[in-house]
Amino acid sequence: MHIKTLTHTILTMNNYELTKDAVDFINDDKLHSLINNTVEDKARIREIFQKSKSKQALTVEETAQLLAIKSPELLEELYETARELKRSIYGNRIVLFAPLYIGNYCINNCQYCGFRSSLSAAVRRTLSEQELVAEVASLEKEGHKRLILVYGEHPRYTPEYIAQTVKTCYNVKVGNGEIRRVNINAAPLSIEGFRTVKEAGIGTFQVFQETYHKETYKKFHPGPGIKSDYMWRLNAMDRAFEGGHDDVGIGALFGLYDWRFEVLGLVEHAHHLQDRYGVGPHTISFPRVQPAYGLDLHLPYQVTDEQFKQLVAILRMAVPYTGLIMTARETAEVRDAVIEFGVSQIDAGTRLEIGGYQEERGKNQELNREQFKVGDQRELDSVIQWLLTRGFIPSFCTSCYRVGRTGEHFMEYAIPGFIGRFCTPNAMLTLAEYIEDYSSDATKKAGYELIERELGYIKDEAKRADVAAKLELIKNGKRDLLF
Repeated sequence: MHIKTLTHTILTMNNYELTKDAVDFINDDKLHSLINNTVEDKARIREIFQKSKSKQALTVEETAQLLAIKSPELLEELYETARELKRSIYGNRIVLFAPLYIGNYCINNCQYCGFRSSLSAAVRRTLSEQELVAEVASLEKEGHKRLILVYGEHPRYTPEYIAQTVKTCYNVKVGNGEIRRVNINAAPLSIEGFRTVKEAGIGTFQVFQETYHKETYKKFHPGPGIKSDYMWRLNAMDRAFEGGHDDVGIGALFGLYDWRFEVLGLVEHAHHLQDRYGVGPHTISFPRVQPAYGLDLHLPYQVTDEQFKQLVAILRMAVPYTGLIMTARETAEVRDAVIEFGVSQIDAGTRLEIGGYQEERGKNQELNREQFKVGDQRELDSVIQWLLTRGFIPSFCTSCYRVGRTGEHFMEYAIPGFIGRFCTPNAMLTLAEYIEDYSSDATKKAGYELIERELGYIKDEAKRADVAAKLELIKNGKRDLLF
């Protein structure tokens, strides 16, 4: 089918129209003015640090002030504030997940993507149901409990198709393995399309704006393809909320334009959702552009490791109750340096090739034509060991989503700080499950040592006894215990 016909088909399929009250909440001139005219003001910055410590979200103007920090002294204070804030809200747990690519057919022509429509050498593939089951089984055998399914933008990946693949994932059970939460990263849908996917029982639906800067967006998304429409994408999460979702994820691809502009765009987006729907994004992602098959890009706005570290800390302070996802695009060394400044979720054991979880890494050269290069290629058990040595609790927890603590209900628990009553104990329980079913001996030893320390930190004796009792049940074969 010709690409123009495909584009027309997907526009029709999605009832291509903006919500009647759609707004452009990104004012390019305003954001540029904040970047160009805000200078480092030590006294004001320290006032913002104090506000942040009280777990208040920052305005876009306050965020711009943090972006203006250049002195080493204030940068260290910024990192310490972000570290303190992250620990006070999320404790020391890090949630783990795996991305699973379903298909890479795509009608869009994003210039930075290894799946773009103009790349004739790309190997196009969609997992069959049997292949999907095998992929999920492979992930369960490693110990994964949380997935994010990734799809190209193409008429074959309808809302109904996405919903069916979600149900397939939930139905795969291998030994004690099961997928307890499926998130989605797919093309923006119509309101009805979002409703269809929501009814399949998904967790978060992610749509990344890629870049909030309109001219840059136009440059990297020239068409054909629906993604060339900036406003259709910008208002995707509005349609998701109107389609019944209360758990959405936003993100930007850093390196396409000035990283400071993208940070302000993400904060404006979070404010827009909070103001209009009473709930901000559940997660924000901040991947950096990485090499991909068939790409030769000139990127004058590439983000340095130090800038990356600063932007993560600033996002943590600007949107204190939003989960921050650092992907395996980053190397193990970068993830080690940045994780403590606000990150709450990471992927591990990541394979981006279609069908890659059933293949020995690097064995099938056709499969190696992934969407982008993976920086951290460690397997799940190695990542868990790393987290344990850093004092983090690796968590596969899904309890909030399964007992209704999402959206506004999540904030009812999170804002007063009560979420700590659930998150740390649940992280310990899911870590114990992993240890009993999947871990190496070294990980088991380090994991139980950390669990014992964490038990000692629980001040409430009844709560500590309850957690200890559930841990014993897990050692004796019980699974899926939660608070």
